[in-house]
Amino acid sequence: MGIVTFVDETTSGSRTDGWGLEIAEERLTVRELIRRRVFQEVAEFNARTPGVFQGLVQPEDAERVLNGYALRTPRRIDPEAQTELALKAFAGNGFLVLVGDRQVTDPDEEIELALGTEVTFLKLVPLVGG
Repeated sequence: MGIVTFVDETTSGSRTDGWGLEIAEERLTVRELIRRRVFQEVAEFNARTPGVFQGLVQPEDAERVLNGYALRTPRRIDPEAQTELALKAFAGNGFLVLVGDRQVTDPDEEIELALGTEVTFLKLVPLVGG
């Protein structure tokens, strides 16, 4: 069992400190890696139910705020629905996935999760005016 570190970055230069998730397998598809990440962040949100969701993608009926996404009405987030949103965002270039220093573009590609693997989710920020 190893720990995979997830780091979020934006094209504007911001970067999170990252957080770790224990993964028993040595190989996973990118799709499964995204699913596990989303399930973990949704589980943590649902356990605490704070006003702001700090996750990979914006839940439905939420608005972007400084440190995440504010839900218009307090509720639990469905991890399956959130995973679908994340996979659609990945397919639509809403974010890039970098494993180590290599970009992965196919959600069904298996990646090797060596000890200390860092997975970066580079969130693409739309350009203003174009």
